[in-house]
Amino acid sequence: MADSSDRFYDYRLSWLAFNERVLQEAADSDNPIVERMRFLGIFSNNQDEFFRVRFAQIQRELELNHNPKEQTALIKLLRAIQRKTTQLSEQFDAIYNDLLAELAKRNIYCLNENNLTAKQGRWLHRHFTTEILPHIVPLWVDRGTDLQRVVNDGESYLMVELRQNHDARFALIAIPTAVSRFIPLQSEDGRAKKYFMLIDDAIRYCMNDIFGGLYQTETARCWSMKITRDAEYSLDSDLDTSLVEKMSDGVKQRLTSEPVRLSFDKSMPKGIREILADGLGFDEYDTYLSAGRYRNFRDFIGFPNMGPRYLEEKPLEPLLSAAISQSKNLFEAIDSEDLLVYYPYHQFNHFTEFVRQAAFDPSVSEIRINIYRVANRSLVVDSLIDAARNGKKVVVNVELTARFDEQRNIELSERLQAAGIKVTLGIPTLKIHSKLCLIIRNVEGQERLYAHIGTGNFNENTARIYTDFSLFTSHAEIAAEVRNVFTYIEYSYRHFDFDHLIVSPVNSRTRLVQLITAERRLAEANQPARIDLKLNNLVDRELISQLYQASRVGVKIRLIVRGMCALIPGVKGMSENISVISIVDRFLEHPRVMIFHNGGQPKVFISSADWMTRNIDRRVEVATPIYSEPLQKRIMDIFDLQFSDRVKARVIDEEQKNLYVKRGNKRKIRSQIEIYNYLKASEKSALRR
Repeated sequence: MADSSDRFYDYRLSWLAFNERVLQEAADSDNPIVERMRFLGIFSNNQDEFFRVRFAQIQRELELNHNPKEQTALIKLLRAIQRKTTQLSEQFDAIYNDLLAELAKRNIYCLNENNLTAKQGRWLHRHFTTEILPHIVPLWVDRGTDLQRVVNDGESYLMVELRQNHDARFALIAIPTAVSRFIPLQSEDGRAKKYFMLIDDAIRYCMNDIFGGLYQTETARCWSMKITRDAEYSLDSDLDTSLVEKMSDGVKQRLTSEPVRLSFDKSMPKGIREILADGLGFDEYDTYLSAGRYRNFRDFIGFPNMGPRYLEEKPLEPLLSAAISQSKNLFEAIDSEDLLVYYPYHQFNHFTEFVRQAAFDPSVSEIRINIYRVANRSLVVDSLIDAARNGKKVVVNVELTARFDEQRNIELSERLQAAGIKVTLGIPTLKIHSKLCLIIRNVEGQERLYAHIGTGNFNENTARIYTDFSLFTSHAEIAAEVRNVFTYIEYSYRHFDFDHLIVSPVNSRTRLVQLITAERRLAEANQPARIDLKLNNLVDRELISQLYQASRVGVKIRLIVRGMCALIPGVKGMSENISVISIVDRFLEHPRVMIFHNGGQPKVFISSADWMTRNIDRRVEVATPIYSEPLQKRIMDIFDLQFSDRVKARVIDEEQKNLYVKRGNKRKIRSQIEIYNYLKASEKSALRR
């Protein structure tokens, strides 16, 4: 869906197209079946976030916008989203049923309340009474119940109808989250067959155990439902209230914010749907989504493998950087040369070791780091606390407004402060999204700076499944500019010039336009000109317009965009020199890479920033140049491998139909596997030198 000028694809619909690519992975029979189930969980989690953020934003715009023409456009967009989400939901249900059949072919069976054996039923009653029932408290519901107050965002419920002497009462039962969603059942057929059950169906089976002792019923029927609320919140402007207090209050707003989606079992009777809709205050612009009998498939991200190992992807053993392994410590390795590692192909402990060694190195005087998201049990955080105990100055900027991690980051900031660490909370109007760490050492009486600049979070858990670059450098001018970024975060009124780093919101827009313009001028002079970009999202209209201008004069542009892409490629007279693909595979493609070929003297950058207006103008983001020619080549080779993908790459066209890149007679290339093999060979070769 392009806008009226036909120059930009709506980024909300593009987001749904991205999640459709995730659903394609669940449908792909070449993927191991357990991984396909997990892709269903990823898709479901993504859809929840879409409604909490993107869809809710459109509704707020509709409510606040009084321009009839713009209101009509927003209503049209809402209707298009509702049609697309309904279509995806139908595909989802069909894929799920197919996967259950495929599991059964492998002697793994999902049972429900209607097909348990007597022995399995007796065991389930005992298990339910001891492990599940203590977590269940039904909520009585009638037409006067304020469901906005009692129904939690994102939780799955069973709406229960209890009948006795022709009278009906209704109750909501929240599906417990403190216990596993998947219940393994005893096999009565030897070891060959495996059985499991969803906790939802266990509740259905054990309904009398819930109500029997207190409320006698003749019949009980139930249907699943859940709501999704607007994730936006507002912060109190009271000057006497601390930012932490404001954030705590803001996060609590989500518990009672406006619901924007009601998802329910399609077999739910109309009268019961009306009770829910009335109690939730739904109107015509909210989304009603009828689907299969289960909600909250996001739990399927952790779908267990109950069969042979081959039902999952074969793990790739993380690689050790040869340059690091041959040095006595990280600092010696960085002194010798710039280091570039690529997660999850490389070990993430290259970074955790960077911080751990700094925590007790007598030469280290100071550590500075930006934290956006970290693991629950973070080695990085533990090392920062150890560094403070060792008397080192530790300054940590914690981004309290990292969406859906606000409460965790509030608690983290309090823990760090209690350990004697100086915690800064960024700039009130700018989210700190840069992935920076700076170590200051005193070497032979001279101060030496060691900088980390990356594309991903300092999170051990996501580093196993997100692809991201990390640059470690002691380049004096780059490291000095990293220090200036930290100072800017702490004292945003101070002015800094950045000659090497591209820093949002200081100079990103200007520098990116300059880099695109330089390629355009080469093309206008009839010289070869090329731009290669890898981004999560490409939405900013000014930068897209710059790419269109470059395309019109002959600049060849290759884009790899994982998620939202508002640019429309392949349009004659506008973007015929632009090709866009998207790769969805076992690892989430997360790095941002910019390659401006510059007449044979390439300018290569890695960045924390997508090309979205918020990242360019309303966040602190950092892109660093890669000056080492071998590292430039590594990044460019990896980009070429990805653009050659003929297994997991989809074409992004003007309709975003998600067709796979045609293989033709070319070699079958699955880029994530090829990249692993490329890096493995590179590290092996480096060890021999």
